[in-house]
Amino acid sequence: MTDLSWAETKRRVHERANGCCEYCQSCEYNTAQAMHVEHIIPDDGDDLINLCLSCASCNLSKASATEALDPQTQKTVALFNPRMQEWSAHFEWIDQGIRIKGKTAIDRATIGRLKMNQDRFVIARHNWINSGTHPPQ
Repeated sequence: MTDLSWAETKRRVHERANGCCEYCQSCEYNTAQAMHVEHIIPDDGDDLINLCLSCASCNLSKASATEALDPQTQKTVALFNPRMQEWSAHFEWIDQGIRIKGKTAIDRATIGRLKMNQDRFVIARHNWINSGTHPPQ
């Protein structure tokens, strides 16, 4: 258990992620929606190593899952862990930045489980690109 207050823990998670979802990279400044502090592994405590910033869509889609089905291989694999893996090593922007493509089974499973390329995100990303605020730096 961490010695930090929950308010301080949330502040640190926000700061570490630069206000952007650590799964789909949507940023609070674009969505105007509060980000969630998400437990990467449910019931594994509130230490910073087990927490990430997540948009509501990714957090609710992930729920308590730690694994998902890779649509290409049809095998169950672990989901992307933003504390143990680097986003750019696993995902890339395609279609001029409006869609996310996974580079491995883990990434494809994460994209599917978290619905990271659903139509409303594609439309929003197109608008964010046009405004010069996406993809995040």
